[in-house]
Amino acid sequence: MATAPLNELATALTDGRPPAERLQRALDLVGPHLRADRCFLYVRDPTQGRGRIAFVWRLDEAVPDPRHDWQDDTGELPREDPLFRAALAAQPSVYVDDVTEAGPEVLNQEFERRTFGHRALVHAHITEQGQLWGILQPCVFGHPRHWTAAERGYLEAAVPLLLPVVQEYMRGLGKIR
Repeated sequence: MATAPLNELATALTDGRPPAERLQRALDLVGPHLRADRCFLYVRDPTQGRGRIAFVWRLDEAVPDPRHDWQDDTGELPREDPLFRAALAAQPSVYVDDVTEAGPEVLNQEFERRTFGHRALVHAHITEQGQLWGILQPCVFGHPRHWTAAERGYLEAAVPLLLPVVQEYMRGLGKIR
C-alpha cells in the first residue's frame, strides 16, 4: 500500500483547523484516491443514538447529495438496514462490489436503491470500544466495483485516523437536538 496518500490524509486530519474543516478535507482526499463517485461521512453521538450524514465529497454535481438532519438511529434504521446493524454491533467494515448481487444478510437491496442509489460501496465503521461514532462510505453508481486489497488497506488505515477527529467534532456540538 502506498504510504503517501495515507500520510497526506493524516496531515489533513491533524493540521489544527476546526474538526469540520479537517473532516471535509479528509473526504476531499479519500474520494478521489479511491476513484469513487461519492464519499460521505455519517457522524454519530453514541450516547444519544443519533447521527447524520454531515460531510460529502462528490465527483460532480450530478451525483446525489445524501446529507440530512439529525436522526434517531437505533429504532427503525437498524431494523431496515443490515449494514447499519453491523455498524452498531461494531462489526468489521463491509465491502460490497455489487449491491444487486449482495444477499439479505449483507444489505437490504430495496433500502439501498431507495435511499442511496449506489451500485458498489464500502461501509467503513468508525468505532471505539464497541461504540459506533461514524461511517465512512465511498461508493460508485451505475456499475459494480471490486474493492482491491490496496483500497481495503487504505480504508482500514484511514478509519482510526478519522476517529479522534469525529469525536472532537461531536463533542464540540454538545447535546444534539
